[in-house]
Amino acid sequence: MTTERSALGGRRVLLGVTGGIAAYKACILVRLLRLRGASVRVVMTRSAERFVGPATFAALSDHRVYTDLWEEPGVVLHVRLAHEADIAVVAPATANVIAKLAQGIADDLLTSTLLEASCPLVLAPAMHTGMWEHPATQANVTALLSRGARVVGPAHGSLAAGDEGTGRMTEPDGIVQAIEDALAAAGDLAGTRIVVTAGPTWEPIDPVRFVGNRSTGKMGFAVAAEAFGRGAEVTLVVGPGTVDPPAGPALVRVNTADDMRRAVLDAAEGADAVVMAAAVADFRPEPVADAKIKKDQGPPQVRLVPTRDILAELGSAGNTVLVGFAAETEDVEASGREKLRRKGVQLLVANEVGREGTGFGSDTDRAAILAADGEDVGMREWTKADLASAICDRLAKLLTV
Repeated sequence: MTTERSALGGRRVLLGVTGGIAAYKACILVRLLRLRGASVRVVMTRSAERFVGPATFAALSDHRVYTDLWEEPGVVLHVRLAHEADIAVVAPATANVIAKLAQGIADDLLTSTLLEASCPLVLAPAMHTGMWEHPATQANVTALLSRGARVVGPAHGSLAAGDEGTGRMTEPDGIVQAIEDALAAAGDLAGTRIVVTAGPTWEPIDPVRFVGNRSTGKMGFAVAAEAFGRGAEVTLVVGPGTVDPPAGPALVRVNTADDMRRAVLDAAEGADAVVMAAAVADFRPEPVADAKIKKDQGPPQVRLVPTRDILAELGSAGNTVLVGFAAETEDVEASGREKLRRKGVQLLVANEVGREGTGFGSDTDRAAILAADGEDVGMREWTKADLASAICDRLAKLLTV
């Protein structure tokens, strides 16, 4: 299944489906959640089974569907499901289940699980207008909101029995957005501002040719998406020729190392952390020809001069948490440790490049996370998503010290 990277990437969603005609839309919701990289566990009430069968949700989620508190002898099922979830969603949420949750009634698997759960809760109500507007329902919703639950909808539109009014469940894409917002607000990087760089720089030789490198932006994009999903306000400074960047972070596009330096220094003002995952050119041609160098003029004499060291410049300011990257073909950890000391950064990711399965353009890396405080993670194999998650784990720790 092709996935879209979002705040839901790698998250474990517990989806409660209750007895309403809108239960069929929960099938669409499962698919959307999985497309965004979430793992979905479905818990159905007995009434929900009258509208959609468990087999449908099992096929869509690729996991067993749970309907009964006692269906796994020897396992405290509601506790396990509650503790495994990163977020819980009830869609549709009937007036009945809203009342039970507000009053702390736990008389089936779903309500028992939600009473045990400490993760964020999103409710998507679906019922007739009279039930929604009834003072009892409104009091129950108010109680749940006061405890931190998020309520999305209901919308105005066609209802069962040919009626129309407020009570229609919000469409699945709107529920997905509410889930992403809830995860971001509950994230360990909420309230922080993080700048991430990604991709190469292209240093012009003439208006046609340039000196560049093989970076595709995948690593920086993985970090930006992970930080954004964990609640950070992210500015993503992106060089040319990359794969598509993730949705969410503010995007600043640049071309040269000098462009990137200006953009990063500007974005870093007031930022809590800067993650320099871009492969910024160490050298640039000088001078740059004003017109295309003709082939019949013979091989040009290209003189290279150093570019400005963005990471060292940020390090000298000393007012943000800095994460650097070192792309190395040999002596990876040793070279990374030397760069960690020289650059004055808190973390440095020493990444092996130059062979298949790691580095530029790959979805996996062989890398070490080196830390100024000595809490290193030695060389190992990672997916870029896993490495991004580990980097953000360390950022969360550094930013709360």
